[in-house]
Amino acid sequence: MTALRPRSTVSAWQPPVNGIAEVFHARFTEHAYPAHVHDTWTLMILDGGRVDFALDRERHGVGVSDQVILLPPGVVHDGRTVTEAGFRKRVLYLDASVLPERLTGAAVDAPLLADPALRERVHGLHLALADPDPFEAQSRLAFVRERLHRWLAGREVREDGEQGAGLAGRLRELLDARVVEGVGLEEAAAELGEVHPTHLIRSFKAAYGLPPHAYLTGRRVAVARGLLLAGMRPAEAAAAAGFYDQAHLTRHFGRHVGISPARFARSGLL
Repeated sequence: MTALRPRSTVSAWQPPVNGIAEVFHARFTEHAYPAHVHDTWTLMILDGGRVDFALDRERHGVGVSDQVILLPPGVVHDGRTVTEAGFRKRVLYLDASVLPERLTGAAVDAPLLADPALRERVHGLHLALADPDPFEAQSRLAFVRERLHRWLAGREVREDGEQGAGLAGRLRELLDARVVEGVGLEEAAAELGEVHPTHLIRSFKAAYGLPPHAYLTGRRVAVARGLLLAGMRPAEAAAAAGFYDQAHLTRHFGRHVGISPARFARSGLL
């Protein structure tokens, strides 16, 4: 009996993160993209199989590895499966606020970026995009952008400098003042003096040992704990503490406290 091939699947959505026009996850068993162009940058990692593509009439092939595929906007490319098992990919379509079009030439010359650290950053960004709160994804996108700029424009990572601790303290005060409503990364960077977002994150982590999005989540969990112990129901506590919904609270509450919000609320009655 012939084994059935896994069917092709696609999941696509628009996240609430400035700079990311679309997230696209797919498994293709037999597929060939015709020659086409995008008006966005295509940032892709492979999780299985192998893909062959042509960019500006030059062919490239890549399988699962530390490589990241970056295709620039406005340049003709195609793509096709090359193995019987097909391939699995995760793609981010990025607009010009992340990478300016003037870097197109560098991407055409080298669309395959052999960079384990960049691949790990892209993977982490995809994981963060599953969370309805965009703050962590904004932070991770800033580091992906920084790494891509180093490849395409030869830019060095800016060091934190002597003002890092003071900057971290000011960001902590801002986060403490907006635990429930939150603050966007770009908004925080502008409000604290037009600092670069990655500089802001590095300064905070160096001062407090965790990134700002993790600090804010912990503060929200602490608020929810107090509300639950005061008798508020989990769904209401989630909204009052700044979480997207009860499922969002439950996911983070379990990581921080070890039990669900509902069980925690009942624990004092046992």
